[in-house]
Amino acid sequence: MKTFRIAILAYPGCMAAQVFAISDVLGIAADIDASLGQTRRLRFELQVIALAGRSVKVAGGLALQAPRLQGRVDLLIVPGMETRRQQDWSAKLAPLGRELAFIRKTFAVGTPVASVCVGAFLLGEAGLLNGRRVTTAWLFAADLAARYPAAQVNADAILLEDGAVTTTAAVSSAFDLSLHLIKRHLGAAVASATARAALLPAQRASQSPYVDHGLLAPQLPTFSQGLQQWFEARLAETYDLERVAQAFHISGRTLMRRVKAETGKSPLTLLQDARVVKAKQLLSGSDLSLARIIEAVGYSDAASFARLFSLRVGETPAKYRRRTL
Repeated sequence: MKTFRIAILAYPGCMAAQVFAISDVLGIAADIDASLGQTRRLRFELQVIALAGRSVKVAGGLALQAPRLQGRVDLLIVPGMETRRQQDWSAKLAPLGRELAFIRKTFAVGTPVASVCVGAFLLGEAGLLNGRRVTTAWLFAADLAARYPAAQVNADAILLEDGAVTTTAAVSSAFDLSLHLIKRHLGAAVASATARAALLPAQRASQSPYVDHGLLAPQLPTFSQGLQQWFEARLAETYDLERVAQAFHISGRTLMRRVKAETGKSPLTLLQDARVVKAKQLLSGSDLSLARIIEAVGYSDAASFARLFSLRVGETPAKYRRRTL
């Protein structure tokens, strides 16, 4: 039987939940694979390692005993770390020089590397993200893109695999990574059965349904930020480009050009963004009917708004309300 060896790198301040989530779900999968009565194709062998080979103080001040790496592995997983919304990433990463060198060296000898959540910052610091499509927790995606401009950051993705580098979304994406590995090596049937046994979603394609815009710092340049705020105060009004332009004492063409240059979007797209954000707030935080909410954000056609909402959020307004209320 083939063995697939995985090492999870424990380091000071890492999130133990992400370490153990992977170990536990792979263990469930192994049991399910054995119970299906088929010849087992592969066995996962997982070790939690620490470079010092002794106790590591992880997030929350807990002590985790972890040995040094023994032999070669087929995959190195780097969990995320305890962090804050306004994080000084240089200061946060500076004490992890030894871990960064280990990640860099491990990858250089041909070992694939995966990260969970903000573990992507360690991969970026080690130089593994350059030119790759990557993701991380939506709350820190802008930070990742700013710090590693050579990376192509997709803030919506749950999991992205680009060559020998895999990155995942926020904390619970440790489960998505586990199911991805199970499906890859044990098959879709085992992955689906494992998800059912562990009460996990079998497949999540996007972080968009989980984004809370109230937690995000303003991302737009000054002019476009002002335009978005103007829209937010007039969401129910009919869109008229010339009227908007007059409010800012410029022509419609200048308005279009300036917003496009700053954001890559049109003024109408900014308005649609604002309408979807407000609809999400009302769906999860009010008792208003869906029809009233649609009207409050400037739509008269429920089907048109549902299409827009689903495209931006990844699920229908009704499903979003059921999940968030």
